[in-house]
Amino acid sequence: MAGMAFSLGFGLAVVYLLRWITRPVSWQRSIFKTMATALLAAAALPLGAPPLIALGLALGAVGDLALSRPGQRSFLIGMAAFAAGHLAYAWLFLRMGTNDPLIVPSLVVLVLAGSTEFWLAPRTGALKWPVRGYVLVITAMMLAVLTLPGRALTVMLGAALFVLSDLLLAIELFCLDRPSPWLSRSVWLCYWGGQALILLGTAAALGPGAPL
Repeated sequence: MAGMAFSLGFGLAVVYLLRWITRPVSWQRSIFKTMATALLAAAALPLGAPPLIALGLALGAVGDLALSRPGQRSFLIGMAAFAAGHLAYAWLFLRMGTNDPLIVPSLVVLVLAGSTEFWLAPRTGALKWPVRGYVLVITAMMLAVLTLPGRALTVMLGAALFVLSDLLLAIELFCLDRPSPWLSRSVWLCYWGGQALILLGTAAALGPGAPL
């Protein structure tokens, strides 16, 4: 059942990438996008991933639905859902972390977060403070994942791809005059791929003989 849910989610993610991602807003488009992540959430517990991973993925599906709908209110709901998902991940990673954060990657994360004050915040208008709050949350999640031991490299890669997807989305939404099809596809590949790696990495790390 878990394998079927994951495979179906992968199939819907591919269909969304190839058929729907550059099309105008519609409920069909929203359904494909949302279900691609919702099926990862459905697969999480049967695969052996922690409940907080299932929660984070479910919140991601809510965020996908909201961001696929028009209007600033939908955007804010989506951003809040994703922020809550990042917090669920961060809490889990901190509970399971056994190391101090890796110094060099942590510095890179902090520098990248700080740089948004110069290239992103001035472009966000009325959304400046919500975006700032979201940047703080994803920074916390990324610092938290860097406390995991070396066997959790898959989880770290997934989290990094998730952050990269947010970075590319911010560029597309706030720095470009119009959407870029190639950038939209890159956002989706990094986002869905990152979520899938977080799921698979935590499930594998909690398996027999492979603790986080």
